[in-house]
Amino acid sequence: MTPSIADDDIPGADAPAVQAAVPTDAAVPTDAAPAAGAGTPGEARPRRERGPQKKRDKRDVHGWLVLDKPVGMTSTHAVSIAKRLFSAKRAGHAGTLDPLASGCLPIALGEATKTVMFVMDGRKRYEFTVRWGEERDTDDAEGRVVAESADRPTPEAIRAVLPQFTGTIEQVPPRYSAIKIEGERAYDIARDGETVELKARPVEIHTLELIATPDADHAVFAAECGKGTYVRAIARDMGRLLGCRGHVSALRRTAVGPFAREDMIPLADLQAVCDRAAVGEGSLADALLPVSTALDDIPALAVSRADAARLQRGQAVLVRGRDAPIVRGTVSVTVAGQLLALADMDRGEIVPKRVFNLAGLHGRAGRKQGV
Repeated sequence: MTPSIADDDIPGADAPAVQAAVPTDAAVPTDAAPAAGAGTPGEARPRRERGPQKKRDKRDVHGWLVLDKPVGMTSTHAVSIAKRLFSAKRAGHAGTLDPLASGCLPIALGEATKTVMFVMDGRKRYEFTVRWGEERDTDDAEGRVVAESADRPTPEAIRAVLPQFTGTIEQVPPRYSAIKIEGERAYDIARDGETVELKARPVEIHTLELIATPDADHAVFAAECGKGTYVRAIARDMGRLLGCRGHVSALRRTAVGPFAREDMIPLADLQAVCDRAAVGEGSLADALLPVSTALDDIPALAVSRADAARLQRGQAVLVRGRDAPIVRGTVSVTVAGQLLALADMDRGEIVPKRVFNLAGLHGRAGRKQGV
């Protein structure tokens, strides 16, 4: 089986979802029966005449889709599905989830792609299951076993080592990761059979707690981490420290930056929204959050329409007088309640860095309460 890879994100799991995760040794069924009209083996199939394929028109769609990604799907595939369902011109995501992982995958459509960096820099929350007794070369269930142990840790022993994995710690990323070594991805080097030497780097783990021990072989954890942390490496290093070896066997991400459980929409529900919108019952905007949702932690600055016109042309604006805001650094600029630009603010001068054009379909204001 091809080892999974990750960028800088470390998925985790809902307690119920952890138990429901797909077994790693389960075979993937294939449809062996011939399709209707396929004929019997050796029989020539009638050739179908196909007319020219009509290219689907792309449109301007702006906002954040927070997909509850299912197990078995790559993040790239999830983005392509969203882009097709919305017929969107542009799409991207804020942090890779391995195929083995499920949960929060924020997908940026249209002008939301300009705000991806702010989401990726935010904290991420995960729940994950560690399977004791085996260390694997990918540090998850898809890899090859490289070390084994008959020992199993007690809940007390596990809790005793957790403080060593919180705060700012030095962490060696997994061999199968997207870290670049002399311009080449670590997972590509590892797949070629070469030894990958990755250096430890500082990462921030804000919280790490043991939330369940369903049996002697498994432990379920919840974590809140900063950018660049690998949960797979946490599992690997805990297993080594406890002397029992370990790897991640189930993963679910529950939050990324401002996006959390209440914002997520399963793929089936997203398809239902699209089907209803196609017959005039509702709108695709019902599944989207506004572009500005990604900027919740950035100071907002309202400007007049005259100043907005200058900023939209890429020109700086100087705000004078007693009412001038005392703000420095990055601000999100709005006009009449609408997001206009990301700008740098210093000594009363607003310098636009990214200007938004939200013409077209865009996410509705407010958090989703279900779709």
